[in-house]
Amino acid sequence: MIAAALTLICVGAAMFSPWLAPQDPFDAAALDLNAAFKPPAWIEGGERAYPLGTDNQGRDILSTIMHGARISLGVGLASVFLALILGVTLGLLSGYLGGRLDALIMRVADVQLSFPAILIALLIDGVARVALPTERHDDIAIPVLVLAIGFAGWVHYARTVRGSTMVEREKEYVQAARVIGRRPLAIMLSHVLPNVMGPVLVLATINIATAIITEATLSFLGVGVPATRPSLGTLIRVGNEFLYSGEWWITVFPGAALVILVLSVNLLGDWLRDALNPRLR
Repeated sequence: MIAAALTLICVGAAMFSPWLAPQDPFDAAALDLNAAFKPPAWIEGGERAYPLGTDNQGRDILSTIMHGARISLGVGLASVFLALILGVTLGLLSGYLGGRLDALIMRVADVQLSFPAILIALLIDGVARVALPTERHDDIAIPVLVLAIGFAGWVHYARTVRGSTMVEREKEYVQAARVIGRRPLAIMLSHVLPNVMGPVLVLATINIATAIITEATLSFLGVGVPATRPSLGTLIRVGNEFLYSGEWWITVFPGAALVILVLSVNLLGDWLRDALNPRLR
Protein backbone atom coordinates (compact mmCIF):
# COMPACT_ATOMS: atom_id res chain seq x y z
CA MET A 1 0.00 0.00 0.00
CA ILE A 2 2.89 2.36 0.71
CA ALA A 3 4.33 1.57 -2.73
CA ALA A 4 0.95 2.21 -4.34
CA ALA A 5 0.68 5.55 -2.52
CA LEU A 6 4.20 6.58 -3.57
CA THR A 7 3.50 5.54 -7.16
CA LEU A 8 0.29 7.57 -7.15
CA ILE A 9 2.12 10.62 -5.78
CA CYS A 10 4.95 10.32 -8.32
CA VAL A 11 2.60 9.77 -11.26
CA GLY A 12 0.30 12.58 -10.11
CA ALA A 13 3.18 15.03 -9.69
CA ALA A 14 4.53 14.10 -13.13
CA MET A 15 1.19 14.24 -14.94
CA PHE A 16 0.13 17.57 -13.42
CA SER A 17 3.60 19.15 -13.39
CA PRO A 18 2.60 22.00 -15.77
CA TRP A 19 0.11 23.16 -13.11
CA LEU A 20 1.76 22.03 -9.87
CA ALA A 21 5.41 22.90 -10.52
CA PRO A 22 6.53 26.28 -9.08
CA GLN A 23 8.36 27.12 -12.31
CA ASP A 24 8.37 26.11 -15.97
CA PRO A 25 11.99 24.96 -16.47
CA PHE A 26 11.52 24.83 -20.26
CA ASP A 27 10.57 28.52 -20.55
CA ALA A 28 13.85 30.28 -21.29
CA ALA A 29 12.29 33.71 -20.68
CA ALA A 30 11.45 32.77 -17.09
CA LEU A 31 14.98 31.65 -16.18
CA ASP A 32 17.20 33.87 -14.04
CA LEU A 33 20.93 33.15 -14.37
CA ASN A 34 21.54 35.24 -11.26
CA ALA A 35 19.68 32.54 -9.31
CA ALA A 36 21.98 29.76 -10.51
CA PHE A 37 23.50 27.34 -7.98
CA LYS A 38 21.15 28.34 -5.17
CA PRO A 39 21.31 25.71 -2.39
CA PRO A 40 18.17 24.13 -0.89
CA ALA A 41 15.97 26.42 1.20
CA TRP A 42 17.11 24.98 4.57
CA ILE A 43 20.79 25.68 3.86
CA GLU A 44 22.38 29.08 4.33
CA GLY A 45 22.03 31.05 1.12
CA GLY A 46 18.92 29.21 0.02
CA GLU A 47 15.58 30.82 -0.79
CA ARG A 48 12.03 29.67 -0.12
CA ALA A 49 11.17 30.16 -3.79
CA TYR A 50 13.53 27.26 -4.58
CA PRO A 51 12.84 24.53 -1.98
CA LEU A 52 15.42 22.11 -3.45
CA GLY A 53 17.76 24.73 -4.87
CA THR A 54 18.56 25.62 -8.47
CA ASP A 55 20.86 24.25 -11.18
CA ASN A 56 23.50 25.94 -13.33
CA GLN A 57 20.83 27.70 -15.42
CA GLY A 58 18.82 28.99 -12.51
CA ARG A 59 16.07 26.38 -12.93
CA ASP A 60 14.17 25.27 -9.87
CA ILE A 61 15.27 21.69 -9.06
CA LEU A 62 11.81 20.69 -7.79
CA SER A 63 10.21 21.86 -11.04
CA THR A 64 12.79 20.11 -13.21
CA ILE A 65 12.26 16.87 -11.28
CA MET A 66 8.49 17.01 -11.78
CA HIS A 67 8.79 17.78 -15.51
CA GLY A 68 11.63 15.29 -15.92
CA ALA A 69 9.62 12.54 -14.23
CA ARG A 70 6.82 13.24 -16.70
CA ILE A 71 9.13 12.54 -19.63
CA SER A 72 10.67 9.47 -17.95
CA LEU A 73 7.25 8.01 -17.17
CA GLY A 74 5.97 8.76 -20.65
CA VAL A 75 8.93 7.05 -22.31
CA GLY A 76 8.69 4.10 -19.90
CA LEU A 77 4.97 3.55 -20.44
CA ALA A 78 5.13 3.98 -24.22
CA SER A 79 8.10 1.61 -24.60
CA VAL A 80 6.49 -1.03 -22.38
CA PHE A 81 3.27 -0.76 -24.40
CA LEU A 82 5.23 -1.24 -27.63
CA ALA A 83 7.13 -4.22 -26.21
CA LEU A 84 3.86 -5.65 -24.88
CA ILE A 85 2.10 -5.47 -28.25
CA LEU A 86 5.07 -6.91 -30.15
CA GLY A 87 5.87 -9.61 -27.60
CA VAL A 88 2.29 -10.77 -27.07
CA THR A 89 1.66 -10.95 -30.83
CA LEU A 90 4.79 -12.97 -31.57
CA GLY A 91 4.38 -15.16 -28.49
CA LEU A 92 0.76 -15.94 -29.36
CA LEU A 93 1.63 -16.88 -32.94
CA SER A 94 4.65 -18.89 -31.84
CA GLY A 95 2.84 -20.84 -29.14
CA TYR A 96 -0.36 -21.56 -31.07
CA LEU A 97 0.96 -22.26 -34.57
CA GLY A 98 4.29 -23.86 -33.59
CA GLY A 99 6.47 -25.41 -36.26
CA ARG A 100 9.03 -23.38 -38.18
CA LEU A 101 7.52 -20.06 -37.17
CA ASP A 102 7.93 -21.00 -33.51
CA ALA A 103 11.53 -22.08 -34.10
CA LEU A 104 12.36 -18.85 -35.96
CA ILE A 105 10.85 -16.51 -33.35
CA MET A 106 12.44 -18.34 -30.42
CA ARG A 107 15.88 -18.40 -32.07
CA VAL A 108 15.68 -14.65 -32.64
CA ALA A 109 14.63 -14.28 -28.99
CA ASP A 110 17.55 -16.45 -27.83
CA VAL A 111 20.01 -14.35 -29.80
CA GLN A 112 18.61 -11.12 -28.38
CA LEU A 113 18.69 -12.49 -24.83
CA SER A 114 22.42 -13.11 -25.20
CA PHE A 115 22.96 -9.33 -25.24
CA PRO A 116 22.06 -6.90 -22.43
CA ALA A 117 18.95 -4.84 -23.15
CA ILE A 118 20.91 -1.59 -22.79
CA LEU A 119 23.24 -2.64 -25.64
CA ILE A 120 20.28 -3.47 -27.89
CA ALA A 121 18.76 -0.08 -27.12
CA LEU A 122 22.09 1.66 -27.77
CA LEU A 123 22.42 -0.13 -31.11
CA ILE A 124 18.91 0.79 -32.27
CA ASP A 125 19.33 4.38 -31.09
CA GLY A 126 22.71 4.67 -32.85
CA VAL A 127 21.39 3.27 -36.13
CA ALA A 128 18.42 5.66 -36.02
CA ARG A 129 20.68 8.66 -35.40
CA VAL A 130 22.90 7.72 -38.34
CA ALA A 131 19.97 7.04 -40.69
CA LEU A 132 17.99 10.19 -39.87
CA PRO A 133 18.96 13.81 -40.62
CA THR A 134 21.07 15.54 -37.95
CA GLU A 135 18.80 18.58 -37.73
CA ARG A 136 15.87 16.35 -36.69
CA HIS A 137 17.65 14.43 -33.94
CA ASP A 138 16.18 16.50 -31.09
CA ASP A 139 12.66 16.34 -32.54
CA ILE A 140 12.63 12.56 -32.93
CA ALA A 141 14.78 11.70 -29.89
CA ILE A 142 11.85 10.58 -27.73
CA PRO A 143 10.14 8.41 -30.42
CA VAL A 144 13.49 6.80 -31.24
CA LEU A 145 14.08 6.16 -27.53
CA VAL A 146 10.66 4.53 -27.21
CA LEU A 147 11.36 2.29 -30.22
CA ALA A 148 14.81 1.36 -28.93
CA ILE A 149 13.62 0.37 -25.44
CA GLY A 150 10.48 -1.30 -26.79
CA PHE A 151 12.33 -3.48 -29.28
CA ALA A 152 14.86 -4.36 -26.59
CA GLY A 153 12.17 -5.67 -24.23
CA TRP A 154 9.70 -7.72 -26.30
CA VAL A 155 11.44 -11.06 -25.68
CA HIS A 156 10.22 -11.57 -22.11
CA TYR A 157 6.59 -11.06 -23.12
CA ALA A 158 6.94 -13.38 -26.12
CA ARG A 159 8.42 -16.21 -24.07
CA THR A 160 5.83 -15.82 -21.30
CA VAL A 161 2.89 -15.77 -23.73
CA ARG A 162 4.32 -18.66 -25.77
CA GLY A 163 4.56 -20.93 -22.73
CA SER A 164 1.03 -20.11 -21.56
CA THR A 165 -0.38 -20.47 -25.09
CA MET A 166 1.14 -23.93 -25.53
CA VAL A 167 -0.73 -25.01 -22.38
CA GLU A 168 -4.03 -23.36 -23.32
CA ARG A 169 -4.17 -24.66 -26.89
CA GLU A 170 -4.49 -28.25 -25.63
CA LYS A 171 -7.47 -27.55 -23.36
CA GLU A 172 -11.03 -28.61 -24.13
CA TYR A 173 -12.45 -25.17 -24.83
CA VAL A 174 -9.88 -24.55 -27.58
CA GLN A 175 -10.51 -27.98 -29.09
CA ALA A 176 -14.26 -27.29 -28.99
CA ALA A 177 -13.70 -24.01 -30.84
CA ARG A 178 -11.77 -25.90 -33.53
CA VAL A 179 -14.52 -28.49 -33.87
CA ILE A 180 -17.21 -25.88 -34.50
CA GLY A 181 -15.05 -24.38 -37.26
CA ARG A 182 -13.64 -21.20 -35.75
CA ARG A 183 -10.57 -19.85 -37.51
CA PRO A 184 -7.18 -19.97 -35.74
CA LEU A 185 -6.96 -16.16 -35.55
CA ALA A 186 -10.40 -15.94 -33.92
CA ILE A 187 -9.49 -18.70 -31.44
CA MET A 188 -6.24 -16.93 -30.51
CA LEU A 189 -7.89 -13.55 -29.99
CA SER A 190 -11.19 -14.63 -28.42
CA HIS A 191 -10.21 -17.66 -26.34
CA VAL A 192 -6.47 -17.97 -25.80
CA LEU A 193 -5.42 -14.33 -25.41
CA PRO A 194 -7.70 -13.44 -22.44
CA ASN A 195 -6.40 -16.48 -20.53
CA VAL A 196 -2.70 -15.68 -20.96
CA MET A 197 -2.78 -11.93 -20.20
CA GLY A 198 -2.69 -12.18 -16.39
CA PRO A 199 1.04 -12.91 -16.00
CA VAL A 200 1.83 -10.55 -18.88
CA LEU A 201 0.19 -7.55 -17.21
CA VAL A 202 2.11 -8.20 -13.99
CA LEU A 203 5.33 -8.48 -16.01
CA ALA A 204 4.51 -5.22 -17.78
CA THR A 205 4.06 -3.42 -14.44
CA ILE A 206 7.47 -4.58 -13.26
CA ASN A 207 9.09 -3.76 -16.62
CA ILE A 208 7.91 -0.15 -16.44
CA ALA A 209 10.57 0.38 -13.78
CA THR A 210 13.16 -1.35 -15.97
CA ALA A 211 12.20 0.85 -18.94
CA ILE A 212 12.55 4.00 -16.80
CA ILE A 213 16.01 2.87 -15.66
CA THR A 214 17.02 2.12 -19.27
CA GLU A 215 15.83 5.55 -20.40
CA ALA A 216 17.71 7.20 -17.52
CA THR A 217 20.86 5.26 -18.44
CA LEU A 218 20.68 6.27 -22.10
CA SER A 219 20.00 9.90 -21.18
CA PHE A 220 22.87 9.84 -18.68
CA LEU A 221 25.16 8.61 -21.47
CA GLY A 222 23.98 11.48 -23.67
CA VAL A 223 22.11 9.44 -26.29
CA GLY A 224 18.60 9.73 -24.88
CA VAL A 225 16.34 12.72 -24.29
CA PRO A 226 17.85 16.03 -25.51
CA ALA A 227 18.99 18.65 -23.02
CA THR A 228 16.16 20.97 -24.09
CA ARG A 229 13.60 18.44 -22.72
CA PRO A 230 15.48 16.83 -19.82
CA SER A 231 14.35 13.63 -18.16
CA LEU A 232 15.57 12.41 -14.78
CA GLY A 233 18.59 10.75 -16.43
CA THR A 234 19.56 14.00 -18.17
CA LEU A 235 19.22 15.94 -14.92
CA ILE A 236 21.50 13.47 -13.14
CA ARG A 237 24.07 13.75 -15.93
CA VAL A 238 24.02 17.56 -15.78
CA GLY A 239 24.27 17.57 -11.99
CA ASN A 240 27.13 15.08 -12.04
CA GLU A 241 29.33 17.73 -13.65
CA PHE A 242 28.98 19.92 -10.55
CA LEU A 243 28.98 17.20 -7.90
CA TYR A 244 32.59 17.69 -6.83
CA SER A 245 32.38 21.48 -6.86
CA GLY A 246 29.92 21.48 -3.95
CA GLU A 247 26.57 21.78 -5.77
CA TRP A 248 25.50 18.27 -4.74
CA TRP A 249 21.77 19.00 -4.78
CA ILE A 250 21.70 19.28 -8.59
CA THR A 251 22.28 15.52 -8.99
CA VAL A 252 21.28 14.09 -5.58
CA PHE A 253 17.62 15.14 -5.65
CA PRO A 254 16.89 13.92 -9.23
CA GLY A 255 18.73 10.69 -8.34
CA ALA A 256 16.61 10.25 -5.20
CA ALA A 257 13.44 10.91 -7.21
CA LEU A 258 14.45 8.25 -9.73
CA VAL A 259 15.14 5.72 -6.94
CA ILE A 260 11.80 6.41 -5.25
CA LEU A 261 9.87 6.18 -8.53
CA VAL A 262 11.51 2.93 -9.67
CA LEU A 263 11.37 1.30 -6.23
CA SER A 264 7.68 2.11 -5.73
CA VAL A 265 6.75 0.77 -9.19
CA ASN A 266 8.80 -2.38 -8.56
CA LEU A 267 7.16 -3.02 -5.19
CA LEU A 268 3.73 -2.39 -6.70
CA GLY A 269 4.49 -4.93 -9.44
CA ASP A 270 5.60 -7.50 -6.84
CA TRP A 271 2.39 -6.93 -4.90
CA LEU A 272 0.29 -7.38 -8.04
CA ARG A 273 2.12 -10.63 -8.81
CA ASP A 274 1.34 -11.97 -5.34
CA ALA A 275 -2.26 -10.74 -5.43
CA LEU A 276 -3.03 -12.27 -8.84
CA ASN A 277 -1.29 -15.61 -8.18
CA PRO A 278 -3.61 -17.94 -6.23
CA ARG A 279 -0.66 -20.06 -5.11
CA LEU A 280 0.90 -17.09 -3.28
CA ARG A 281 -2.24 -16.00 -1.41
